Amino acid sequence: MASTFETGHAKNVANFDELISFITGYGAVYNPSKASLKLTALKTLSTNAKNAVNTVNGAMPSYKNAVANRQSAFTPLSKLITRVMNAAIVTMSKEEEIEHVRSLVRKIQGRRAEAKKSEEELQALALVGKETKNISASQMSYDNRIDSLDKLIKLLSSNTLYKPNETELKLTSLTNLFKQLSDANALVLQATVPLSNARLVRNDVLYLGEDCLVTVALESKTYIKSLFGVGSPQYKQISKLYFKTQKM
Repeated sequence: MASTFETGHAKNVANFDELISFITGYGAVYNPSKASLKLTALKTLSTNAKNAVNTVNGAMPSYKNAVANRQSAFTPLSKLITRVMNAAIVTMSKEEEIEHVRSLVRKIQGRRAEAKKSEEELQALALVGKETKNISASQMSYDNRIDSLDKLIKLLSSNTLYKPNETELKLTSLTNLFKQLSDANALVLQATVPLSNARLVRNDVLYLGEDCLVTVALESKTYIKSLFGVGSPQYKQISKLYFKTQKM
């Protein structure tokens, strides 16, 4: 199902076409002096708006498929990395090496080194002069998770004792997994560019341009109100056609 704000763009375009239909029915009496409000200009704007919305809709499937594929590729990562960590720890004797592994694993899994403090705990610490704040779990981002996985693989590669018998835990398998995840993440970034560019054009045509659809539609309604009167049947026809700037 399309998101609310995506369907909102299409509704603006549909309402604009309905407005044009009523204006066409008024005939020659609809004769604004402003060029952007003339019927030919409205029809051109309608075509441009439809093309802009359709371009966004056309770019959306590739983006959503790439996102879904990336999510699927990352889903098994956390459990696998826990197994890698346990396999690595048994080969290490220094506590700092073990903590380094655990730290990287936490970043790959998006976990915190310590439990998140409640607002009450933060306030209590502040009262005794211990200012603190919760550390963001933003390293759950795909770029950071991939980077942490790369660091973990390099760390394990330097450990001559890390030689697990399980195929999925071997360095070659982890290296292949790193490439797989990197490729999946790159495909999302590639699909994001055309979608983002299409949205920029759509936003300009519908909301931000000098004579954007929402502005022109509202001005057309105002002209019709001045032409026929606020209580006229003509204005009542179009008064309930709403045009709203959507989330961009």
